[in-house]
Amino acid sequence: MRLACCQLNVAFNDPAANARKVVETLESLKSKGVEFAIFPEAFLTGYCVECQTDAQKISITRDDAPLQIIRAAVEKTGITTIVGFAESRHNALYNTAVLMERGEKDRFYSKTHLPELGYDKFVRGGDDLPVFETKHGRVGILICFDLRPPEAARVLALKGADLIALPTNWPEGAQVSAEHVAIARASENRVFLATCDRVGTEKGFSFIGLSKIISPTGKVLAAAGKDEEIITADIDLAEARIKRNVVIPSKYEMTIFESRRPELYDVLVDQDPAHDWPTTIEAAV
Repeated sequence: MRLACCQLNVAFNDPAANARKVVETLESLKSKGVEFAIFPEAFLTGYCVECQTDAQKISITRDDAPLQIIRAAVEKTGITTIVGFAESRHNALYNTAVLMERGEKDRFYSKTHLPELGYDKFVRGGDDLPVFETKHGRVGILICFDLRPPEAARVLALKGADLIALPTNWPEGAQVSAEHVAIARASENRVFLATCDRVGTEKGFSFIGLSKIISPTGKVLAAAGKDEEIITADIDLAEARIKRNVVIPSKYEMTIFESRRPELYDVLVDQDPAHDWPTTIEAAV
């Protein structure tokens, strides 16, 4: 499968213009043999808002025209597509990504782990970490800060994800996620991981790009810089189903999941942890 991460700028609060950009990009990628394309977090709407009212203003519903325009392009090109948007649903706001595949119903994931930043300050967190069956393989979606807690990616891997797609809006200061955390998540779970960041500036925030396509061994197959760029890689999702690292047969091998000790991990689901963690760096000094 040829996978593309479309690291592009965003027109703030202009879903129609951003949808047209998705369509134009898909039409261009079709001639390059791309079968699966990922666009950034909140790509259709923008992300940087400072109040609930502005968050509501930029949000769209699943039935709005921009998503229908992209759906038509997916049917025409046959390119499976993931794109993020600020969503209004059931009198609440969500940071959502849609997975569109030719001939299939749209599937949605809403961000579950929320930073205190931008649009995420005003949304409700999602309540599920689904893995979607596609014609390419099993796909999980995380959004931006979802990558930081290691449990989310591990859950998707344990559920059988071959590929974790990460639409993201990494601002200045998030380089560690782009350059290190993403590689660790791919390697520790033996999954393909594709990160798709945006670029440009919005409401005083600058975004760093640095999108990557990473193999189950942690090898970077394609990497973007800090400007608009589309990166591609040819991947075989079956590689992610081999959960055993063999360096030297019978001498240097390790398992990914079989070596786990779940009986030691009860603190991971403790709702009342014993430690009173400081909430700021200053408090920790």
